[in-house]
Amino acid sequence: MRQWARWLSTATLTLALIQAGSGVAAQPASATATPAPAPAPTTTTTLTVAAFPAIDEIVRSALPAWKQLHPDVEVKIVSRELNDHHTAMTTALSTAKGLPDVMALEIGYLGRFAQGTGLEDLSRPPYELGRERARFVGYAFDQATTPAGAVLAVPTDIGPGTLLYRADLLARAGLKEADLTRSWEGYVAAGVKIKASTGAYLMAHARDMKDILIRTGLQAGEGLYFDKDSRPLVTSPRFVRAFELARAVRRQQLDAKVTAWSSDWTEGFKRGGIATQMSGAWLAGHLNTWLAPGTRGKWRAAQLPEGAFAAYGGTFFAMARHGDAARKPMAYAFIRFMTMNRAQQLAAFKAQDAFPALVDAQQDAFYDQPLPFLGGQVARRDWRDAASHIRAFPVHKQDAFAREVIDTELDKVLDRGKDIATALADAQRLLQQRARR
Repeated sequence: MRQWARWLSTATLTLALIQAGSGVAAQPASATATPAPAPAPTTTTTLTVAAFPAIDEIVRSALPAWKQLHPDVEVKIVSRELNDHHTAMTTALSTAKGLPDVMALEIGYLGRFAQGTGLEDLSRPPYELGRERARFVGYAFDQATTPAGAVLAVPTDIGPGTLLYRADLLARAGLKEADLTRSWEGYVAAGVKIKASTGAYLMAHARDMKDILIRTGLQAGEGLYFDKDSRPLVTSPRFVRAFELARAVRRQQLDAKVTAWSSDWTEGFKRGGIATQMSGAWLAGHLNTWLAPGTRGKWRAAQLPEGAFAAYGGTFFAMARHGDAARKPMAYAFIRFMTMNRAQQLAAFKAQDAFPALVDAQQDAFYDQPLPFLGGQVARRDWRDAASHIRAFPVHKQDAFAREVIDTELDKVLDRGKDIATALADAQRLLQQRARR
């Protein structure tokens, strides 16, 4: 029996009482003995797991190993696209109808769920998840923990931020990696040289610059858009700098003006038209396998400029508070299997580039392997180091709305020349009205 299987069988919650012997003394044999009763039919439990791509594939791949441990437990996967999935989960939690036993949640949506009362508090008995905190990357566990100490989800994968860049384009521009990473202003200046020498854009969209810079320099107790008292923070210096540098990128025509996951974005990578991309470490795998496999060997990975560390994405598993109580012990056992099983976490990393949130799964020879797509770099070790430096910031139920507001105001700055101070003041005013809804 595999070591992880032995561990799981002792670590999961007790699911049912073990039947003891009847204790009835044996009766003498009779000439007219009554035939033994037929064995009771095996009861099969079915768990419903709601997920989105590629989490659905990770769950599906894990089922054979799960069935070895729990042959009487079926798992039904309900998969929807990312936005549709989270909309469906919001509706299910608010109406207590159509609730799955286990739901996957992406970090960008976690705030709206964490502010409500629809999710099971896993810090309380019989779960007591707080005891397992040291087993996970600290910032990921903290992201699922409310200020009151409730733990509403279990992290399964993370997205340590990285700067991916085309080494061949940098060489043609006479630049080195340090020219990109020394400072944010230096990064933009390097983009000017890259554009002049190669014709390639520095980045896909100036909004990418804003997205990373607003995540740097947060003070204790600050969220991305709101403080602990739900006051908007979007006129702070970090937003001003983010808008200023994004505007500098656009004014110098250093962005391709394409959005992530669009066909133009993909073509920009395939044809060498985009020189750098800040993203989660998982993007290197996507570029290698399906976005731009023809560029293998031309890319490199570096830490983000100016010593910044940021997370791009991350997935959690949670249970609904009003879910079927009879299936909750088994549902939690399944969550533990997906999140606290070293072999399963590594399998998801190798197959889907889902960087493990489980610390124990970050110690493996797999991290020391060179990546041919990155010219033989041993980049996974750098991504692991980045994950150890990332700090969580509080999430807010209006974070998704705040991002829409900020993106809209930045577009007005980039496309219409709106004054930055005015744009941020307008955003602040709108978020003040929305903050406590």
